[in-house]
Amino acid sequence: MQKVYFLLLLLAGWLAPVLASAQLYDVRPGEVNYNKKPRPALKVQVDGKATDVREFFQDWMKSSYNVKFKTGGLLGMGKSDVLTAKQTPASTISGKLVDLYATIIAPSDSVSEVSLFGGFDDNTFFDPDKTATEYNALRAIAQNFAGAARLKAYRDMIAEAEKKLKAVEKEKERLEKEQAYLKTNTEANLARIEELKKKNAENLLQSRADSAAQTKNKVLLDESRLRLQRRRDRLSALDRKN
Repeated sequence: MQKVYFLLLLLAGWLAPVLASAQLYDVRPGEVNYNKKPRPALKVQVDGKATDVREFFQDWMKSSYNVKFKTGGLLGMGKSDVLTAKQTPASTISGKLVDLYATIIAPSDSVSEVSLFGGFDDNTFFDPDKTATEYNALRAIAQNFAGAARLKAYRDMIAEAEKKLKAVEKEKERLEKEQAYLKTNTEANLARIEELKKKNAENLLQSRADSAAQTKNKVLLDESRLRLQRRRDRLSALDRKN
């Protein structure tokens, strides 16, 4: 239960900015400067770094629509790489071969903006007036991508929350083990201290006994030396008489 609660708290922290931004995952019309001219495009902002979103978009278009994007030329003003799929079949858009383009830029570190546009050739780009059917089909693709990107973002958030939860649990286990070790070590140290205190008390008693014995020994030593000297003196006196 605590694990689920912690996970929900983490998710709430990440989801709040997402819910607060009305632009995220909402497809809106716009323009992209391509070949030095403005082109009608469908734009959508999603969570994630531009490099990650770019890779996901390419994989998603390939798996969902069998459209393989490649890195193309450069956009005029933005100098950003544009993904291209030239003369590719896209039955959801048209029965004819079409050119599709996409750009991914980063308005912020955690948000990316995908712009999707296309046409029949370099001179005919889809717009809401002249090619409404193809333009609306492109809008549907952008909306489907937004939904897929939203699900991926939530899955990534959950995975990140689970990762952080595991890290917190691992740290909790480490701290518990360290506390158990410190408790055991402290108890062992206290026992050792008591043992040392007891040994010191015994040493003190022995030292006092040794000190008393040393004093007695010194008296005996002095008496023995004196006795020995007297006998030597007596022996010397006898030697002189003889």
